[in-house]
This record gives sequence, structure tokens and C-alpha cells, in this order.
Amino acid sequence: MVDCTAHSETCARFGVSGYPTLKIFRNGRDSAPYDGPRSADGIYHHMRKQTGPDSVHLNTDEDLQTFIEHYDASVVGVFSGADSSHLSEFLKAAGLLREQFRFAHTTDLKLGEQYGVNSECVLLFRPPKMANKFEDSVVVFKDYLTIGSLRRFIRDHIYGLCPHMTLENRDRLRVRDLLTAFYDLDYHHNVQRSNYWRNRVMKVASLYSGRGLTFSVANKKDFLSELEDDFGLGTSDGGELPFITIRTRLGHKYTMREEFTRDGQSLQRFLNDYFAGRLKRFVRSEPVPERNTAAVKVVVAESFDDIVNDPGKDVLIQFYSPSCPHCKKLEPVYKELADRLYADPNIVIAKMNAVDNDVPTGYDVQGYPTIYFAPMDKKDEPIRFEGGRELKDFLRFLKQEAGDSPLLGGSKDEL
Repeated sequence: MVDCTAHSETCARFGVSGYPTLKIFRNGRDSAPYDGPRSADGIYHHMRKQTGPDSVHLNTDEDLQTFIEHYDASVVGVFSGADSSHLSEFLKAAGLLREQFRFAHTTDLKLGEQYGVNSECVLLFRPPKMANKFEDSVVVFKDYLTIGSLRRFIRDHIYGLCPHMTLENRDRLRVRDLLTAFYDLDYHHNVQRSNYWRNRVMKVASLYSGRGLTFSVANKKDFLSELEDDFGLGTSDGGELPFITIRTRLGHKYTMREEFTRDGQSLQRFLNDYFAGRLKRFVRSEPVPERNTAAVKVVVAESFDDIVNDPGKDVLIQFYSPSCPHCKKLEPVYKELADRLYADPNIVIAKMNAVDNDVPTGYDVQGYPTIYFAPMDKKDEPIRFEGGRELKDFLRFLKQEAGDSPLLGGSKDEL
């Protein structure tokens, strides 16, 4: 561990600009930035993948069976010889992607015959624990092999119809609209029970393939805080039955309130309603204030559309955290700004607790305070405020962006 405040030159030499920054060194040289999970277990398993060669050389069928009999998926290249140009490209891809996937290769074409191939190809073996009757356990890649084409092939096929979502792979899965069944899943100790519910989800999922929704299963114990905070589900809800949620890539959330039935009928009804647009989105929100007469308007998730998305108002909205010292420092300046503009009926100065309320799509809130301007009649194009935090800075920004207001000291055309 390096303390960059005491060793700034060392950190600058390796391009460290934020903290914490983790890097992987091989043979004493900076190899790559660490972009894996940040939990102790996740770091351990991620670094285990860094040991050994980028791709394991398999000589016999016994080597192959040992390699693919693994908890995770396996990518195996089958080539005609050590001088194959495709093997060279495969090894380059393995070097770049080894942090995410397991790679091996063989130069014996006979090892591929049992999988119906007799020429150079890449075989993707899904984890044996997740074998099922709804999809093949082995997928063959026969297209022209480049790093890009192999990456796309793995990305599109490795997870299958209903992958196991974990804390480590959830971000990769959530780039698409995702339905997840949360239950007491444990592939380490109870594969049969874990697949009992997964098979029921997959049976229904197979009816909705090609409609833009990805399916997954997850251990609810790994996601308890998310289920409670993001979906309002208590730890006792449902008992042994799965919780069903949908989270779209835009951040819209839905929960299946009907009890999960073993015949899959309740899940089908939920999906029919989802695709028909009949479901109400779940929004995590504080109660709407009974009185909201202060100069700085209090916004919660339930009132965001009414206040911030009012097409007739220019709205400056601050997303804050109750425990943020920078937000507390800004508070008197922000109140002074609101008092200054309180008499203008077309300008609203507002704030929202972004810890206890869902932040709407279109607003990127990674730290506090984060401030946006939502102009009238352009609510789908909010403008991030990047200026100083003094009263004059806010007034200058609003004079530029808001409609003409006498309280801002003239029109924007005078700037």
C-alpha cells in the first residue's frame, strides 16, 4: 500500500489521480489497472485468476474435462497446431480478457470431435452446475476469429438464458433490462435446490425470448440491502419463494407483488403486464411534505415530476446527502439564492435528499452536492451546474440559462 499524500511522485509516475487506486503488477512491472470487485472475497477470486498463463494448454481429453468441470464458465480454443494464426489471436484475446473469463487451448483437433466439430473453433462451456434442458451447455464459435469478434461471442453467450447474478457480475448484466429472481440460492452447497427455482424461471423465460428482457437468478442474502432500499421488500417477504424484480437499463424498477407460483403462471401474468405497460414503477421516496412554503422547495421522488418537471418553470435542483459537510456549507448560500428569487413565479430553487429518494433518469449523481438546472419546456435536457458555490456564481449561471427575469438583473442577451 502506498500513501500518495506522502509519496506523491511515486503515485504520479503511475498515473494515480483518485483514491483508492488499485493496480496489478507482474514481474515487477505495472501490468494493468485493477477493475475487479472491491470485496475481500471478490478480490481474492479476481487475483486467483491472475496467476498462471493467460490460457492453459490442454494436451489430453482428461486435461479438457478437468478444466471445464469448474464453478465458472470456460472458453476453450481448438486449433490445428502451435503455428496457427488463429491461436495467436486467441492468446492475445485471452491476455486482454483473462480478468473476466477462464481460457484454455489445445492444438489437437480430435479434442473437439466429441462436440461435433472437426476444424478450428472456440468452444464456450457453461458451468456444469447450471446445465438445463432449455439451452445447450456448449456453444461453438466458428466465425473469423479476432479479439473483437471473440469478445462479442463470449459476451452474447456466456450467461445463457438465465445466469447467476452475483455482486461481481451484476454491473455487466445490468447494461440490459434485467429480471431477477432472488431466493436462497447456493450453488456451492445445494445445486439441486438452486436449480429447482431457476428451472421454473427459465421455463417462463423461454416464452419471452427476443423481447429485450434478460433473466437472472441471485442469492437474496447477497442483495438484502438492495432489496430493502431499492425495492421496498422486507427480509421476511415471500418466505422460501423467490422475489421477482425488474430493473431496466434506464433505472426503472418493478416488483412482482403476487406470490410466485410453482407453475409459473404468476410470473407470466407479471410479464404480460410488464410488456403491456400496465405495471406501476416502484419509486423509493420520502413522504411528500404537507407544507412546502419555504423559499427552497423540498422535492421527493414522488413529487419530482410535479415540481422539477413542471414545463412552465425553470428549476435549479440540488441533490444532497443529510450527512454531507459540503452540502451543509452550501446551505446558507443556497437559501440566500432562493430568498433572492422567491418572488419570481417562473424560477424554483429546490433540493432533494438523494440518499432516501430515487434519482430520476437523466441525472447523474455520484457525489454531493450535485446540482442541475431543468429548463422550462426542456425537461429531458437537464444541465449540470459546474460553477462556483458563491451567490454570484449561481446568479450568473441562472441569468445565462433561465428565462428573462428582473430579479436576475437584466436579460441573458446582455451577457
